[in-house]
Amino acid sequence: MAAGTLAPRPPDSLQEFQYPPQNSRPAGGVPPATDLVLGATAGCLACFLTNPLEVVKTRLQLQGELQPPGTYPRPYRGVLRAAVAVCRADGLRGLQKGLAAGLLYQGLMNGVRFYCYSHAEDAGWTGYPGGTVAAGAVAGAVGAVVGSPAYLVKTHLQAQTLSAMAVGHQHNHESISGAFKSIYQQHGVVGLWRGVSGAVPRVAVGSAVQLATFASAKDWVCERQWFRKGSWAAVLAGGMVSGVAVAVTMTPFDVVSTRLYNQPVDADGTGKLYRGFLDCILQISSKEGLLGLYKGIGAVYLRLGPHTVLSLFFWDKLRNMVQH
Repeated sequence: MAAGTLAPRPPDSLQEFQYPPQNSRPAGGVPPATDLVLGATAGCLACFLTNPLEVVKTRLQLQGELQPPGTYPRPYRGVLRAAVAVCRADGLRGLQKGLAAGLLYQGLMNGVRFYCYSHAEDAGWTGYPGGTVAAGAVAGAVGAVVGSPAYLVKTHLQAQTLSAMAVGHQHNHESISGAFKSIYQQHGVVGLWRGVSGAVPRVAVGSAVQLATFASAKDWVCERQWFRKGSWAAVLAGGMVSGVAVAVTMTPFDVVSTRLYNQPVDADGTGKLYRGFLDCILQISSKEGLLGLYKGIGAVYLRLGPHTVLSLFFWDKLRNMVQH
């Protein structure tokens, strides 16, 4: 390396830990293109195990849409009771609704995000103060744009249920392929990216906050000697502590994203409920109160820690298999 060139290096707190945050790339041994594939695969494996919480979160966020608190029936109450309600209405398979679309989204979004972040590391941008957070946010935003059609279909499928338990608009797709076909035939290619204005800030904010808090939260847990440094228990605990900050900052964007994706549209693709991102925030705040922006926060939080750790675990194991 030439003299004076800034070497890309993670913060000291990350160097002490062999598994970096979900959005960064382990150092050495695997080319960036391979990390792209492995990262996408790890995200898909984690998605398979955490998808039930996605279903519950979607139902909770759509419940009582644009209605004042206390004026609507609540078939879903809390994470656990909501999961039981889903099983009663749709069977155990109902907890894995939208799984195929979720896997497609994770593969596209994480693959692109890892790829962009790897290039940012190679270019030395993450070595600057705040560079890690900025690179994570930008990479997350690009990944959200690429994966937006899959997230759109995932939201539609996860919202679908029996009329007695239905919340939000019911699109009544029969399959993931049928959903893509129906949306394309009615609204063209542009229709597949409807709601992306809510997805970009959601993933960008989530990625930035996670990168900014995960390492420090893990170190905080280890300093109190609750778990052995470098252990997966410490990683999980750090992920759950970091998840508090991520859930608080990301949930409003998550609610807006779900509403924009699921709302009914006119023949020209214009939303019948919300005109866009800001209009959605204003309508939810005025009609449902500020707490309306935090619907489903329990499911968001409970998913964050396990999903992050599972992604890291699968990623590490896959990299070791490739290296050997």
